[in-house]
Amino acid sequence: MTTSFTNSTVRAAIEALNAQDRKAWEALFRPGATFADDGKEGSLAAFTNGAFGKGRERFTRIDKVESNGLDVFGQLHSDTWGDFKAYFKFHVQESRITRLEVGQSSH
Repeated sequence: MTTSFTNSTVRAAIEALNAQDRKAWEALFRPGATFADDGKEGSLAAFTNGAFGKGRERFTRIDKVESNGLDVFGQLHSDTWGDFKAYFKFHVQESRITRLEVGQSSH
C-alpha cells in the first residue's frame, strides 16, 4: 500500500501505524512534536495512545499522496470510530516528524 510514497519518513509512519508498531511510530517523531486533529491543537501522546490502544487505527486504503509525499489521504479504520475518509499531514525535518495534522476528509 505504501509503495507509491515518495517520503521515506511518511512511508515508515504509515507502515508503523498499519502494523500497530508503536515503538517504530514513536521513534519517527522529534521530541516536542506537535499535533492537531481537525484543526484543533491536541496531544500527540493522547492520539498515539488511542491509535495504538483501544482504537487500533490503520489505513485500509490510500487514495492519494500530495505535497511531496507529506500529505496522505485515504480510508482509515478505527476500532473505536469505524471507517471514514481521513488525512494525515506530516511536517518532516531531517527525517523526523515535527508535526502531525489529522482529520476527516471529503477527498
